This record gives sequence, C-alpha cells and structure tokens, in this order.
Amino acid sequence: MQFLIIAFDGTDEHAPQRRLAQREHHLSGIEQLKKEGKALFGAAQLNDKDEMIGSVLFVEFASEEELRDYLKQEPYVTGNVWQKIDVKPCKVASMFLER
Repeated sequence: MQFLIIAFDGTDEHAPQRRLAQREHHLSGIEQLKKEGKALFGAAQLNDKDEMIGSVLFVEFASEEELRDYLKQEPYVTGNVWQKIDVKPCKVASMFLER
C-alpha cells in the first residue's frame, strides 16, 4: 500500500534545533527505506523564509500497521520534531516510479 505522509514540525522556538539534532538520523533511516523500496519520494516543507517546517513523504508499506510501526521509531517522531502528522492512502503513478 502506498501512503502520503504530511508532517508538520512544532512551531516553538526550539523546533529548528530539534529538527537539526535529528536530521542525520532521519535521513539515514529514509536512505535505508529507499534501499528497501519503501521510501518513494520525499521533501522538506519550507516557509516563506526557506526554513524547513515539515516533511512530505510518499512511502510504500505492506500495511498501514507496518507504516504505523515505522512512524513509532522515526527519529522526527521520537525526537519530538513532527508535531502533527497526516497520513493518507494514495497511489503513485507508475511514471513517477520508473528509473
């Protein structure tokens, strides 16, 4: 199953520091998911000052339960970076998955 994850960082004054502290761990995990074929595409959300304020991920997991298990250990979740997470089932067009 494919899912769209739209995640929003906290808006408090320490939010950027939390993101920066977890960024390397987050990207390492995403790199591993990409190798496993589970991370299809991702991007940071930016505000009008080009500051990162959240993330968008297209992922593929066997089930929603597997996705939820991933989110429980995602560094941006465990590091309290993402404060709001929306998950929607989706279907990525094959032309975007071709290499």
